[in-house]
Amino acid sequence: MRKIITVILTSLLIGIILIGVSELPEFGKSDVPAHNYVSKTYLEDAVKETGALNIITGIILDYRAFDTFVEATVLFTGGIVVLLLLRREGDECE
Repeated sequence: MRKIITVILTSLLIGIILIGVSELPEFGKSDVPAHNYVSKTYLEDAVKETGALNIITGIILDYRAFDTFVEATVLFTGGIVVLLLLRREGDECE
């Protein structure tokens, strides 16, 4: 039963990731969102808006905190799935 649940969860996660990847813009084009006003705004206003002395710190902790949280969630979920897949059948934790 545990293997079936693991396979279903893994398939679901793979499906979600593939849907997300299919929505990404084509790499290398000049009209992709990565080349819009956001990077210029980050460089010009990050120190003033965030109060951080380091621009990178301001961007990561103020502008991109939610994104970083979701990335960490994806990593931990992947680790849990790997542990479930690699666990032997006879091992029962007490």
